[in-house]
Amino acid sequence: MPPFKLHTPSSLDEAFEIVKGLKAENLDYDWIAGGTDLLPNYKWHINTKPHVISLSKIKILNKISKNHIGAMARLYDLSQSSEIHPLIAKSASLVASVMIRRSATLGGNICLDTRCFWFNQSEEWRESIDYCHKCDCGTGADCRVIPNQNTLCVATYQADLAPVLMCLGSTIHMASPEGERSVPMYDFFKLDGITKNILLEDELVTHITLPNDISDWEGDYQKLTQRDSWDFPEAGVAVSWKKGVTGPSEIRVATTGIEPIPRFHAEESQRILDTWSGENSVEELAESIRKSVKPVLNTWFQPSYRRKMVKVLSRRASKGLLEM
Repeated sequence: MPPFKLHTPSSLDEAFEIVKGLKAENLDYDWIAGGTDLLPNYKWHINTKPHVISLSKIKILNKISKNHIGAMARLYDLSQSSEIHPLIAKSASLVASVMIRRSATLGGNICLDTRCFWFNQSEEWRESIDYCHKCDCGTGADCRVIPNQNTLCVATYQADLAPVLMCLGSTIHMASPEGERSVPMYDFFKLDGITKNILLEDELVTHITLPNDISDWEGDYQKLTQRDSWDFPEAGVAVSWKKGVTGPSEIRVATTGIEPIPRFHAEESQRILDTWSGENSVEELAESIRKSVKPVLNTWFQPSYRRKMVKVLSRRASKGLLEM
């Protein structure tokens, strides 16, 4: 692993003072939360920085309650919590292994770097193919998945929490030396495997909040992996709903592990809600989600198989809609 200097501020103000000092000297840095994504990438010499700012001692980021979850909340703690929505607890419990969940954090999972065959390799391997668009190292390399272009990276977003938080109507809160802001979770991501999200330079995620009606929502999350106890999702589907008089009054669907961002399927959900007829509607919803996703060949499973499995996962995650 390349050497770097570790900074351990005990407050956001102290963290931002460190940032100002580094920027004044034109020094690059990374934020680190649990480190379960960043440190393996550093070991592979992927986008390393000379300075790393740890958020582990900033206690305000650890808070967990029904309507507020701090960015530094450990996934293991979320998986065991009775305070938060059961769907969040379930999705947290499905991330990797217990060992990783004890270090991994909510903010780190949301901001997980996108992944690709051509990127998540050793430095020697990447150099042997003259790099790729996501890690071009100044070579101007093309995308290896979609050749002859270097304007769009299609590395896949493979985190579990974001689609669930989208379906539960969460808001994500950010802070920087210039101030604070917040957006709905479904507006946080940008369709590019390099940019990934709307975080500005020097900005970090502080927490997410959930609406006051969170208890009125039910749902499920289903995912496809090679090994349940370790791997990133090759496809994941979250579905949530509110009960109405004769069926659901609201439906939300989001997917992950398929494209460069987690996708919030508002149009497909509303179309099914407007024509709700029970089991047939669940099948129509699953098919519409299958048609809408666009996987590429940059993970273990073939795109055609992952797309087919999106329909299966959508059907499984929607099972509760038929039990109202």
